[in-house]
Amino acid sequence: MAKIVVLIVCLVLVAMDVVAGILSMEAQFAKNKVITLKRLRTFECKESRRKAFKLGLASAVLLALAHVTSNLLSGCICTSSMEELERSSANRKIWFACLISSWIIVAIGLPTLIMGIVEDFTSRGSCQLSHLHFQSIGGISCFIHGLLCISLYLSATFNFGINESSTASSGREVLP
Repeated sequence: MAKIVVLIVCLVLVAMDVVAGILSMEAQFAKNKVITLKRLRTFECKESRRKAFKLGLASAVLLALAHVTSNLLSGCICTSSMEELERSSANRKIWFACLISSWIIVAIGLPTLIMGIVEDFTSRGSCQLSHLHFQSIGGISCFIHGLLCISLYLSATFNFGINESSTASSGREVLP
């Protein structure tokens, strides 16, 4: 039963990040559509910008939700010093690396998505072409974040599973 729960959680985390990445790419395509619509009517151009704004906003919300969910579900393993980290198990080191990497990716991806959203919001009145690709960079960050979230969750699950089985078999807690 536990393996099924782990599989479902991993699939949900990946689905949130993949949908966020796809929505972000769609927002970028909607922005690029402004090029062809610029020659037509202003109304259609504004609709394309509005669609890009909505897609970018949904993408940013999903990325933030996926990040919060993965961090809450993967638990908190406190590490007070580098010596303690060096003595810890390989799973804990992988968990720590995935945790730091996921925060770095979110620190890059979420502001990038927000810059794309702000760009769409501020340019609603005009149909000027933007050469900045904030949404596509944010979408790539969403895909990378999905991979890191799976690694983070699986390493935490495997690490906690080892601790529980060690405690149950020996009757005392074993530090990794």
